[in-house]
Amino acid sequence: MSAPSGEALELAPYEAIAAHAELELELAGHGRLTQLAGLAGRWEELIAGLPEHPPASAAPVLARARLLHERTRVELMRLRDELLGDLAGAAQAKRTADGYAGTGGRAAAPAVDRSA
Repeated sequence: MSAPSGEALELAPYEAIAAHAELELELAGHGRLTQLAGLAGRWEELIAGLPEHPPASAAPVLARARLLHERTRVELMRLRDELLGDLAGAAQAKRTADGYAGTGGRAAAPAVDRSA
């Protein structure tokens, strides 16, 4: 097996960024937000030490990573909207239940037997 070429070594950090972006998209797509949040520090590690201006050969890899990152952003927006919808539904159900209970949204007064 031959040693990696200079270009492959030069692109390795950018490929790692793209792989990280793929993992983020996968986790977001499966709603695994806790694991996704745990990756935040890894991103900082990946970009630390990169040159201010990437080599021209990294452009396609960075374009792919940018696209993956945008897809992750859209997926997170979808999850947020889904959660907000669930919360709105739960709030509506609570209001409905309160209406049937006759509390009008207020907690029923506790029943206290003062004769004891």
